[in-house]
Amino acid sequence: ELISRIAGTDSTIYISGESGTGKELIAKAIHVASERRDKPFVAINCAAIPETLLESELFGYEKGAFTGADHHHAGLIASAQGGTLFLDEITEMSPALQGKLLRFMQNGEVRQLGGHETRQVTVRVVAAANRNIDEEVKKGQFRSDLLYRFVVRLHIPSLREHKEDLLQLIESLLKKMD
Repeated sequence: ELISRIAGTDSTIYISGESGTGKELIAKAIHVASERRDKPFVAINCAAIPETLLESELFGYEKGAFTGADHHHAGLIASAQGGTLFLDEITEMSPALQGKLLRFMQNGEVRQLGGHETRQVTVRVVAAANRNIDEEVKKGQFRSDLLYRFVVRLHIPSLREHKEDLLQLIESLLKKMD
């Protein structure tokens, strides 16, 4: 029910929960239930990409922008045009890159590395993390102004917090095994 209500808006969303609680599944469900369902769902794990590459993957780059940039790369934000950008483990992003993401979320403009022109991009940003983001803000590891850009905050409880669903989960898994 909550997913249906959220999906009908263009609100930015932050999903918290332990590893394995299904944060990406929730993000995909929101996308599929939204008007954006026919547009791209682009997911990126911010912890899995080295910091030096994450910016170029998100924002793209022009040919010759840096050593090895032998072609133009539009970037994942631009490739999600009209759809949903899912930033998993956003708390792993450096404060400097958080600032660039904040600027994009404020004005919808993307400027590729090595480029001079900005491009208008319309995407819904959904982010997730297994760390306590409020603690990360207190420690100065996550920008509070970026956190405020996430209008909706969802917490996905671990299975041990809702054991009543265990039987239904087991039945579902057994059906898949048949």
